[in-house]
Amino acid sequence: MNKAQALPTRYDPRELTDEELVTRAHDELFHITRAYEELMRRYQRTLFNVCARYLGNDRDADDVCQEVMLKVLYGLKNFEGKSKFKTWLYSITYNECITQYRKERRKRRLIDALSLDPLEEASDEKTPKVEERGGLDRWLVHVNPIDREILVLRFVAELEFQEIADIMHMGLSATKMRYKRALDRLRDKFSETSET
Repeated sequence: MNKAQALPTRYDPRELTDEELVTRAHDELFHITRAYEELMRRYQRTLFNVCARYLGNDRDADDVCQEVMLKVLYGLKNFEGKSKFKTWLYSITYNECITQYRKERRKRRLIDALSLDPLEEASDEKTPKVEERGGLDRWLVHVNPIDREILVLRFVAELEFQEIADIMHMGLSATKMRYKRALDRLRDKFSETSET
């Protein structure tokens, strides 16, 4: 298999798909990191937003993002492409966030971490807002942690239901059902707030 010879040595990583970049990274790492760097550039903002939503603060989100980027760097050589790169990336992210959360469990509860104080929110560009009252973080406290994770992966990471199901080791129908129930609960809560 002479993949490296078949690929031209000069290329613009911004013009390649994720799959093409993964192929490049397989051949180039660890001597050349151009393909890897482009993959990380594409996902770094969403990656940070997902981590911040799970963990509730920028410091922990930064730490987890760095850990995820290292795991991707060292894992790309072994990535077999059985799923999309994006799904694989968020699976690593999800697992790292859970690990970080467990480390911090004694200090705070997840619900407290996800119900950010407005003074702690860094900026609007790092925290996408729900168009209806108050933003995503304010509403996420009204659903249980597993449903919250599904909502974060769907709205922040913009993953498909099958990708979320794979990451969370759940069936597709169970994932969709939990998603629908979480949205129904949020709609009910929003209706109560609107009436008062």
